[in-house]
Amino acid sequence: MKLKINTAAGILDIINVLLVASSWIVVLIGAMSESSVKTNSTVTGSVSGGVSIFFYIMLGLGLILHIIGLIQSKKVDISITGHVLGIIGSALFLVSMIFALPTFILLIIAAIFTLKQAPAKK
Repeated sequence: MKLKINTAAGILDIINVLLVASSWIVVLIGAMSESSVKTNSTVTGSVSGGVSIFFYIMLGLGLILHIIGLIQSKKVDISITGHVLGIIGSALFLVSMIFALPTFILLIIAAIFTLKQAPAKK
């Protein structure tokens, strides 16, 4: 049996992997523009703050999908490995953007296992 929530979580993981990868670029550009431009820091801070809120919202949605998917997968006896990795990866990024690299790796693996939807081993 295939669950649509697992497919949605896997696709969102792929999108979030791309977002996490782009967050490195956004943070670097933001850091360079803050150091090179001598303007009001609240203007540059609000732009980078708005972008980071978007990243946090998307990873938060991924976390919620993985929690729901974990519960539903457990009920129908589908492996929960992808959901556990997705929960850990999303939670790491939500704690701090410093954990972007482990989040990147965990979400790639989570997407593979979640989209696979293999039966749980007993």
